[in-house]
Amino acid sequence: MTASGAGPVLKRERVREYLLGLIDTRRPGDAIPSERTLCAALEVSRPTLRAAVDELVATGALVREHGRGMFVAPAKITQELAPDAASFAVRRAAGHWSSRVLEHAVIPADARIGRRLRISPGAGLLYVARLRLVDGAPMAIEHLHIPADLVPALTPAELEAGDLYEHLRERHGLFVHEARQSIEPTVVNEAEAALLDVPLHSPALLIERLTTDSTDRPVEYVHSVYRGDRYRIVSRLALGAAAAARSTGHHPGIPPGDLGRREIITSTTTGDVHTVN
Repeated sequence: MTASGAGPVLKRERVREYLLGLIDTRRPGDAIPSERTLCAALEVSRPTLRAAVDELVATGALVREHGRGMFVAPAKITQELAPDAASFAVRRAAGHWSSRVLEHAVIPADARIGRRLRISPGAGLLYVARLRLVDGAPMAIEHLHIPADLVPALTPAELEAGDLYEHLRERHGLFVHEARQSIEPTVVNEAEAALLDVPLHSPALLIERLTTDSTDRPVEYVHSVYRGDRYRIVSRLALGAAAAARSTGHHPGIPPGDLGRREIITSTTTGDVHTVN
């Protein structure tokens, strides 16, 4: 499938990325263009635009004020699970994971994703939307973005069978090394609810990941929506005097000062976080 044959998932993705690009260039409290202006600029219907706006309002990226319009939301407070220098391994999530490709297209990279992947805007980008299933039940919707010149022969069949990172390593010569990931709450829109078989506005987790190879070259940007009723992430924290001597900051979920200077030095997380089956 090519960009000219883009389906509804890809259309929503392009609208979402365009809006996030606008947010990146503005300050908290700044207005963004009206729905009519955005629909004309993006050549999409108002329901398609509103679905993307609703998602960004739910995740706290935009604020909608009745009678006034839409505005960039206040900046979020970010809490690191572990110091940048720390390293930790992530176990695979439980259950049998499989995938179904919803869309597979080569599209031009926009400015926002281009910055993340360090490629020029307009460069070829492989976009893939996958429905992730556990023991046959829908668990997540995943949107992958990979520079097209890195994986010119990556097929939908590879994206549905086996481990993606194993395919990248053995068939395409890409050795993924590490990833930086963020997790925050959201709710599902109408299209996501239908794919995940949950009620509209059900709670979910929005997970974004930037993966680099052994040379620190970005090879993948992913954002996924996971069902909040079926999926959770558990962190293990190392506390105590030994940890206090080697760390700064405070524990996620523990207000600063509650443990004096006995903060986190290591973390292990269970969940489908750094692995893509």
